[in-house]
Amino acid sequence: MAEIVQRENIVLRQKASPVPQKNINSPRIKRIISAMKTALDSQQDGIAIAAPQIGESVRIFIVSEKVFDLSESVEARQEQQESLNPEKYQKLVFINPTITRLSRTKEFMEEGCLSVRWLYGKVKRSTKATVRAYDEKGELFERGASGILAQVFQHEIDHLDGVLFIDKAIDVTEMNPTE
Repeated sequence: MAEIVQRENIVLRQKASPVPQKNINSPRIKRIISAMKTALDSQQDGIAIAAPQIGESVRIFIVSEKVFDLSESVEARQEQQESLNPEKYQKLVFINPTITRLSRTKEFMEEGCLSVRWLYGKVKRSTKATVRAYDEKGELFERGASGILAQVFQHEIDHLDGVLFIDKAIDVTEMNPTE
């Protein structure tokens, strides 16, 4: 299983490379996506992961559909996730994603990160976002979102640009899983 790299790893600070369209169906990209899904499923509290988080500097992120069953609050999400089986949820794959629209309305939203364990903080994010990307079959699509999914889009694209949420966050606190 791919290890989730932590904030000290230089790969998290690099701008990830686009995946050439002709390579989307390549064995290498399929292996990376598979490793990302396995790594995400290994984390009870994970809802999304970007390729750099498993040490691969390519522009891919995935989101678990369990995001649709979760609260906006980090503390409430932690309690909810104890009863959710991550492996039962489908994963949405975004290759070479770009944000095509952001709402002007922004709010501070609570965030954590699988690569910045166990820190949480508030980041000002647009409340709505639209992303254009390729899926794992190489099909171009566009998806709009609000709330937590819009937040996830912005957080994961930050990863692809070498930015961690703690670079933007206020009120950063440590909250261990036992709390």
